[in-house]
Amino acid sequence: MLTVGELEADPHGVFRAWRPRLPLVRHEIAGFVVLRARDVDRLMRDPRAQATETLSPRTRGIPEGALFDIFAHGMLIANGPVHRRRRSPFTRTFAARMIEGLRPGIRAAAEGLVRDWLPDIEVDLVARYAAQIPARTIAGILGLPQEDVPRFTHLAYEVSRVLSFMFGPEDIPDLEAAAVALQDYVRAILEARRAAPQDDFLSRFLAEADATGELTPQEVTIQLVQVIISGTDTTRVAGAMQVALLLQHPEQWAAVRGDAGLIPAAVAEALRCEPNVGSAARVAREDIALDGHVVPAGSLMMLSTLSALRDEAAYMRPDAFDIRRADLPRQHPIFGGGAHR
Repeated sequence: MLTVGELEADPHGVFRAWRPRLPLVRHEIAGFVVLRARDVDRLMRDPRAQATETLSPRTRGIPEGALFDIFAHGMLIANGPVHRRRRSPFTRTFAARMIEGLRPGIRAAAEGLVRDWLPDIEVDLVARYAAQIPARTIAGILGLPQEDVPRFTHLAYEVSRVLSFMFGPEDIPDLEAAAVALQDYVRAILEARRAAPQDDFLSRFLAEADATGELTPQEVTIQLVQVIISGTDTTRVAGAMQVALLLQHPEQWAAVRGDAGLIPAAVAEALRCEPNVGSAARVAREDIALDGHVVPAGSLMMLSTLSALRDEAAYMRPDAFDIRRADLPRQHPIFGGGAHR
């Protein structure tokens, strides 16, 4: 059985030892961890492996409250018609053209942050860069005041701890307080935007949600809370790991500096080598067989991208960081699969 402690200490080493022996292994908290790339890929799209809904908070002793509501009313861990209904306003407003239009602003913010700390001898890259880029981008998308960035960023990072295994019963009151504060903040922003609509994403999202009448006020709030949480923490981790990997491989860092065309491959390889999302939670709706082993119906499963993306059966030299790698699939596994991609 895997423990939280040994996975925190050496996740790649633990998975490297178990992957050739078993397709899955029990976890002290998370049910079963699925290890191999082909199984993770298949189960991401298998209708028998469904999103967890409220199973995760219930198993961690959170049966109600603001933290529970993030799971109960959000699209990220919903299934079937409920998932489609909650996701629909985003599908219509998060258009590719809108995302492309964000690039100049993100680039300007990134360059401004670098200029601010470039004269310094040392810099905390996570606090002063990797954490700032997603926070400022989310603020721009939602039309939030820039002076609010430190506040909602702190709350988002605090609440996002509930998605990990690194909290205990003694931490729940603080996480709950942060969840209440974050939801109150989002509700206030929504009320202000309804009173004075603007030509921006948030106003269009509200118009779509109100026009269909399919989302409850609580669901509208929670969808935006989930955007803030998922958009800030994962991007912060990805940015920090990207820089760390390039600094550890100076010859590849030099290659990227000399050829901007290598940047997409460098980003994709960093996400493979040190994924910013270590696993995707699913629940088995019926018994699921994996190479002679069975995940019983009702069991929680963690589809481990951290393990799958270093699977020797899927990648040549899986532990090597190689920005010229040619064996990455066309659709990067880190972004999930099936209805939740």
